[in-house]
Amino acid sequence: MSDSTLKHNEHWQELDLWRKKIDAIDRQLAALLSDRLNCARNISALKSCIGEQVLQPQREKEVLNNVLNLADSPLVSNALEKIYRCILEESRICQHEWKNSQHDIPSR
Repeated sequence: MSDSTLKHNEHWQELDLWRKKIDAIDRQLAALLSDRLNCARNISALKSCIGEQVLQPQREKEVLNNVLNLADSPLVSNALEKIYRCILEESRICQHEWKNSQHDIPSR
């Protein structure tokens, strides 16, 4: 086998390793996002009990600032902001659905 073929194969093997790492991270993210949504469900029930609205703009700003402070570059910061805006939006949607469908605080 030529050197270029060996290098090519090494690159494919390295690519496969990186993809496996991303797959493992995705499994962790899915579990963490599920946990986050379960927390949001509890928060939704508590908001209903105390008469608070689902949308809490100041809290969302706080969450975004906390996340963006972890970014190590402007590119990562921009990506995290977009990702977290989606997460917050989906959380609000779920909270509205839970608020409209249940009245008890779910078990933790």
